[in-house]
Amino acid sequence: MARDRAGATVNLILETNKAVSVQAALKPLLPPDTILCTDGSVTLASAARALGVQHQAVNVSRGRRVRGPWHVQNVNAYVSRLRGWMQRFKGVATKYLDSYLGWFRLLDRSGPMGPQPALVLGAAMGNQDVTSIR
Repeated sequence: MARDRAGATVNLILETNKAVSVQAALKPLLPPDTILCTDGSVTLASAARALGVQHQAVNVSRGRRVRGPWHVQNVNAYVSRLRGWMQRFKGVATKYLDSYLGWFRLLDRSGPMGPQPALVLGAAMGNQDVTSIR
């Protein structure tokens, strides 16, 4: 899960949780001037080094939620909403996980009024220009 301060979100389903897989997934997403803020994961720190981007770690497990301007609350709040939404399904088959993640991104970006029908139809038809749900 990666999310920027503006709310742009990407859910990545990786082959492994090793730094090489994380690095390969993040490479097309992170320009060189990126500052990657993480929860202190050694894997993410290693991937940031390999990609040549600045890394700021906030050790949430030690009770630190904020370190100066750095925090991971945006992504943590998103993950919390995702988990709450997924509970209703009582589990999802891995082969459908990407579709469920896309469905949730659409709903989450739509706000309290719900998604606009044209946006949903465009996403269902594979419209790649639906950037507001990425």
